[in-house]
Amino acid sequence: MKILVANLGSTSLKWRLFDFAVGQERLLHKGGFERVADYAQAIEDCLAELKRSGAIQHESELAAVGFKTIMARGINGCVRLDQQVLQAMEFYNQIAPAHNPPYVTGIRLFARRMPDTPLIGLFETAFYQWAPEAAMRYAVPQAWHELGVRRWGFHGASHKFIAERSAELLGREDVALRVRQLYVDGGRSPVRQPELRVISCHLGGSSSVTGILNGVAIGNSLGMSPQSGLPQNNRVGDLDAFALPFLMRTARLTLDEAERVLCQESGLKALSGGANDIRDIQAQAAQGDPRAQLALDTLVHQARHWIGAFHLELNGADALVFTAGIGENQTRIRQAICAQLEQLGIALDSAANDRVRAQESVISTPASRVKVMVIPTNEELVVAREAKRLLENSKN
Repeated sequence: MKILVANLGSTSLKWRLFDFAVGQERLLHKGGFERVADYAQAIEDCLAELKRSGAIQHESELAAVGFKTIMARGINGCVRLDQQVLQAMEFYNQIAPAHNPPYVTGIRLFARRMPDTPLIGLFETAFYQWAPEAAMRYAVPQAWHELGVRRWGFHGASHKFIAERSAELLGREDVALRVRQLYVDGGRSPVRQPELRVISCHLGGSSSVTGILNGVAIGNSLGMSPQSGLPQNNRVGDLDAFALPFLMRTARLTLDEAERVLCQESGLKALSGGANDIRDIQAQAAQGDPRAQLALDTLVHQARHWIGAFHLELNGADALVFTAGIGENQTRIRQAICAQLEQLGIALDSAANDRVRAQESVISTPASRVKVMVIPTNEELVVAREAKRLLENSKN
């Protein structure tokens, strides 16, 4: 069974092709295009590249195309992407303006190009379906809540991968099995004592922190939209709700102008004075730029804030995991986040931390009560696995 996973951005198309032959799980091909102006042509070029590489002879070999979809009104989990689901995604276009519109457009183009191939989406909100209600509610009227004004949590595929892989590395196959079965039984698979407590830090162009108890999420730093939580590369992060009406009245901003600034001109970009790539910000900070240093300090401060929150909710932690582009590669960010946390049982091995980039490793000292780990994420594999499960269950 070959499953193509397409990652759609506003101007990009990236893909991975997985083969689930009997008893195996292989990545056959990966690639991508940036600065895409014509999505229909990009899809044609993607299929041509797969054929040219020998990964497929014809697109009919694809059992499905999977997508890391963001959110949809009244729909969660792993589902077939029909018109009803796409319309439910469009309902939240204004909440996820950088994500939902390109996904809806791309999915419709894939459907037009490959009408007989199942298109399957795993929603980023799916991993938080079983989080405690109190952790996911805002203190708003019930009617607002029913419209979707609540904490949803995102980066679900990434944090789910970390939940499973960290359990495997910590010798807890019982918890890893629960994570694999999560979208089947809702976290009811039995696990042995003691409890496994993991704090997962997905730090990249978009960042979030999740607390995970026995393989099930208890909450996420992202809230109603991907614009919340930690400062993102150019999206605002957490902001007091009354800041927006204040600015609209005082600075005479229109709603569209305010939305553009919050989504495109805020976050690390606003704090640093223009740069939103962490490498550029670090280079500027090293040259003495105070605004660049402020951007780094704010990111670290917010990461520590959420790590501390989940450390309290979990009553401690067995592992603190760093993943995604910044988490996997930026040693100085990891060092700053873990500084002076010995009272929480977190002791970083500076030499080990300096050596590790984008590879599985333990970077804490042997005496650290909490294992600090780097685990490269694999969101596409999670999407492909769940798409495979959905296809198999539909045949039964």
